[in-house]
Amino acid sequence: MQDIFDHIPKAAHSKVKEYLETYTFEIQIKKERSTKHGDFRKRKDGTFLITVNENLNPKQFLLTLVHEIAHYVTYKNFGKVQPHGKEWKMTFKELMLPFVNPEVYPDTVLPHLAKYLLNAKASTDSDINLSLALKQNQIDSDKNYIFELSYGTRFKLKNRQFELLEKRRTRYICLDTNTNKKYLINQNTEVIPLKQHE
Repeated sequence: MQDIFDHIPKAAHSKVKEYLETYTFEIQIKKERSTKHGDFRKRKDGTFLITVNENLNPKQFLLTLVHEIAHYVTYKNFGKVQPHGKEWKMTFKELMLPFVNPEVYPDTVLPHLAKYLLNAKASTDSDINLSLALKQNQIDSDKNYIFELSYGTRFKLKNRQFELLEKRRTRYICLDTNTNKKYLINQNTEVIPLKQHE
C-alpha cells in the first residue's frame, strides 16, 4: 500500500494528517484513469472510500485529495446534496485554504488556485490556467495539449485515432477515424499528434 504522504508536498503533511485523524474513510491510490483524477463513494457496508490517481504530481494529488475529502465532509454535514453544489464548494474552499500559501503551492500556481476556489468546478481541468500551472511543463515530449493542435490534425489518444474538428466551449469535437463517431474531448487532454502519412 502506497503512503499518500509520498504523493503530497511536505509542507502539507501536518494539515492532511489532521484531516485523516478527524475523518473516517479509506484512501486508495489507483493507476491512471483517463476520465478522472479521483473519486469518493459510500460503500454498501456504510464505509467511505476515496481514490486518487498515482500519476498526479504532488500539487495535483493534494488538490484532488482535498477535493474528495470535501465530498466526504459535505456528505457528513449536509447529507445527499448536489455533488458539486454550493455546500461542496464552500466545504472544499474551507479545507483548501490552509494550503493556499507559497510553502505548498508556488507563485506560478497560487493566483490561479485562489481564483478557482472562488467558484470551484467538478474538475480542475475545466480551468485551463490552473490545469497548466499545476502540470508545469510535465507534458511528455511526444505529446501536445489538444488546444495546441490545428483543426484537421489527426492524433492518437488511448490507442485510437481521431481528427480534430471544432471547438465547443472548453472541449473539442473530435472524429474517431475508425468508427466515424464524434466525441467531445477536454481542451487540456494530452494527445500524440500524427504525421500526415500515419
